[in-house]
Amino acid sequence: MEVKIGVRSVHRELVVETDLSAEQVEEEIRNALAADRGGVFAITDVKGRRVVVPVAALGFIELGEDESRPVGFGGTL
Repeated sequence: MEVKIGVRSVHRELVVETDLSAEQVEEEIRNALAADRGGVFAITDVKGRRVVVPVAALGFIELGEDESRPVGFGGTL
């Protein structure tokens, strides 16, 4: 699953590929937001790297399923 994280005052979003389901990611977001002001949203990508963002800096989080990309040269003649 692809997760895009918008950070305030940063022009590019963070894109994280994770093995978690949309429900699991949403639960992590809810837990981070429910914490006190010092809370952080943390997620681990498919390579084991951990991304940690302070909740106060979150702009948005977009959850999207991986879409399969076509392989080959189907559109050319």
